Amino acid sequence: MRNQIEGKVIVITGASSGIGEATAKELAQQGGKVVLAARREERLQTLTSAIQQAGGEAVFRRTDVTSRKEMEKLAEFALEQHGRIDVLVNNAGIMPVSRLSELRVSDWERMIDVNIKGVLYGIAAVLPAMKERQAGHIINVASVAGHEVSPTSSVYSATKFAVRAITEGLRQEESTFSRIRSTIISPGITDSELLDTVTSPEVQAMTGQFRQLAMSPEATARAIAFAINEPEEVGVNEIILRPTAQP
Repeated sequence: MRNQIEGKVIVITGASSGIGEATAKELAQQGGKVVLAARREERLQTLTSAIQQAGGEAVFRRTDVTSRKEMEKLAEFALEQHGRIDVLVNNAGIMPVSRLSELRVSDWERMIDVNIKGVLYGIAAVLPAMKERQAGHIINVASVAGHEVSPTSSVYSATKFAVRAITEGLRQEESTFSRIRSTIISPGITDSELLDTVTSPEVQAMTGQFRQLAMSPEATARAIAFAINEPEEVGVNEIILRPTAQP
């Protein structure tokens, strides 16, 4: 089968570490032109240089996904660099999970801003150009927590349920007429900096157990590559993956 990734312009948020970094490397290795976004500019510079030295094509722009203006500037940057945006990977996310009774309201607000608004701002930034071309692919990274709720995950799960609803709504609205594809990727426990965003002492005490079960971020990167690599007439709507040993 022909490599569908080669030559595609792919914007990736949360690209400075974890799933975003692994995805950038995977897609660049397969010939994608990656446009990397995150808040940590030094990390983006290091990753961009590594991809370029390996023969890949990468550029970056420091971006805060909670700012609609910065997301619009990211899309403009990608269009200036390459003339189009073929794929957006909405990957940026945080997971400061805790029991509701801890009243960590600022954490709730941050999760809503990054995990929900960040996804919506990404869609808003790229959708007009994709609709104009009648082509494109938006991939939103959710979580298995978007399929089930557990103690301490109430708000985090709510944000990931929202990502699934937004992605499915986008699919229904755009797949028939504009041919824009939508994919939800729902990873299980992953060995990434996401676990480091936990602020609850109770949950922090359990992160060591989580890391023992965790799969590598490269697993999700391969799932994202699979969705992109299907022919344009095929929509991979949802992928759930988790460590084999995860309950």
